[in-house]
Amino acid sequence: MEILRSSKEIELNGSVIAIGAFDGIHKGHQTVIKETVEYAKQFNVSSVIYTFDPPPRHFFQNAKILTDLTEKTKRVSQLGIDKMIIATFDDTYIRTSAQSFINELIRLNPKKIIVGEDFRFGNRRTGDIHLLKEYFNVETIKPVCCSNGERISSTRIRKLIIEGKNDLVEPLFS
Repeated sequence: MEILRSSKEIELNGSVIAIGAFDGIHKGHQTVIKETVEYAKQFNVSSVIYTFDPPPRHFFQNAKILTDLTEKTKRVSQLGIDKMIIATFDDTYIRTSAQSFINELIRLNPKKIIVGEDFRFGNRRTGDIHLLKEYFNVETIKPVCCSNGERISSTRIRKLIIEGKNDLVEPLFS
């Protein structure tokens, strides 16, 4: 897997991109990443994860980071992704306009972009799925649930850890 610290370092003839914090690489993330790899194979293009370091929720709310960058990279690599773009999420990055982000994605020539239902981007979160769809073929992620029907999410995992329910956390990863 090729790791890039900026999408400005690369221009692709085609790609399938999953965008998100991917903090934890839990079963929900694993499903999205596997889908990305499968779509990329169908289109015969590179599979790409576009993620952030630190995760936005940590930057804005000081939320616990579930998986450090080294472990995240290792887990993503094991799932067969071709390229991982890691944007440094800092004061400079949050001033990026929605249009600048779109222009960055255009360089990757995506055949499909996969994001969460509540995906927002750009300065003051001015970009959303509707804007993204004006430029790209966008698929929103359907929630992945555990055996009891609850949605698997990094927020839920953090809550379980805070509550000391670590026995309920492990099944959400494997």
